[in-house]
Amino acid sequence: MTDKNKTSIWGRSIDEALLIGIALGVVFGLAIDNLALGIGVGVAIGVGVAPALGAAKSKKQSEQNESSKENE
Repeated sequence: MTDKNKTSIWGRSIDEALLIGIALGVVFGLAIDNLALGIGVGVAIGVGVAPALGAAKSKKQSEQNESSKENE
């Protein structure tokens, strides 16, 4: 499987989103003393938020590229 196939449409790879979500879920699960619920919530947050952050980053980069092309 190539890297292109693992990348979501927002530019952030799915493994990174799951990694962030599981890490947040373990912390959240330990805080509320329910690890299974915490991991589930963390994965939902990771899959939902991490691609959104990647979209904001790619949008900012595209705006910078457009402004640099206008300056030339």
